[in-house]
Amino acid sequence: MFSYKTSGTCSREIFFDVEDNKITSVRFVNGCAGNTQGVAKLAVGRDVDEVIALLGGIQCRNGTSCPDQLARALKEYKQKNT
Repeated sequence: MFSYKTSGTCSREIFFDVEDNKITSVRFVNGCAGNTQGVAKLAVGRDVDEVIALLGGIQCRNGTSCPDQLARALKEYKQKNT
């Protein structure tokens, strides 16, 4: 399980698992429950690079969003694990 402290969003942290470059679980701490649960379910089973490309740059406020924070978390994961 990997964790990422978010910045600029209502969610405060993201926990996720990756196996063979596929996302196997995602859980946001805080944030808009319906939106974060939806983003998490849509990310599971997808390739890390695909999710980064789909979600990176989506803005809500403060120049970021919960989906964008997930993309940033996955980028950080890749940098540390490749």
